[in-house]
Amino acid sequence: MTRSLILGAVLSSLVVLAALTSFVWTPYDHAAMNIPDKLQPPGAAHWFGTDHFGRDLFSMIMVGARTSIAVALVAVGIGMGLGVPLGLMAAARKGGWIDEVIMRGNDLVFAFPSLVIAILITAVLGAGAVNAIIAIGIFNIPVFARITRGAALSLWEREFILAARVAGKSDARISAEHILPNVTNLLIVQGTIQFSLGILAEAGLSYVGLGAQPPTPSWGRMLADAQTMVSFAPHLALIPGLAIIVTVLGLNLMGDGLRDWLDPRLRVARA
Repeated sequence: MTRSLILGAVLSSLVVLAALTSFVWTPYDHAAMNIPDKLQPPGAAHWFGTDHFGRDLFSMIMVGARTSIAVALVAVGIGMGLGVPLGLMAAARKGGWIDEVIMRGNDLVFAFPSLVIAILITAVLGAGAVNAIIAIGIFNIPVFARITRGAALSLWEREFILAARVAGKSDARISAEHILPNVTNLLIVQGTIQFSLGILAEAGLSYVGLGAQPPTPSWGRMLADAQTMVSFAPHLALIPGLAIIVTVLGLNLMGDGLRDWLDPRLRVARA
């Protein structure tokens, strides 16, 4: 097990632990306003300080973690649940009209930046966490479709696939029983990377007001609220910014570590 995998797993686990703990305990009610204590710097009473409404930042960061994780996790699930079957189908029908339709659809989505697509979708459907999930999930579909198709194409020429065809198995059965298990490791690594990108996308949508809506805390909206107060209350921007950085860094390190750990060629090279 590599050091990047261990470090990434530790950082990611801390964020997940904070999110899970927020369901049963936070130092203060994350939505409770206390105007006399507004803009307090980090201290013993409020570990991360308070915002312009006197709300405890540590409690808001904990609840915001579960918002970001939930949005990114469901969005990646949508992308993987729809993109992987499309990729397997395209690979099984390489050169046919099904493959052409799927890949041209992927190209159409990739022609636009992901955040722009997400903003367009949420602007049409309306702001909110559910629509943010739909927007991020839609962009993840062609990502997983292309990754799956690329990995599957190299497998369709292998001897064990030819043997399965001789045995009379259909393309769908071969894809499910032989192709999918052999691309699972790659999908796990890509899923980790897309998870971190989902965290960033959720923060970006919330920053422009299209993500989770008040009173639900969101790291991106906390940054947006803090931008006019950075000069006299820098902790308002620093703390949610660090939360995003730590989460994305942890997931990326874990993704790199998983790639090194799961790739047999890299294991042989390390040995």
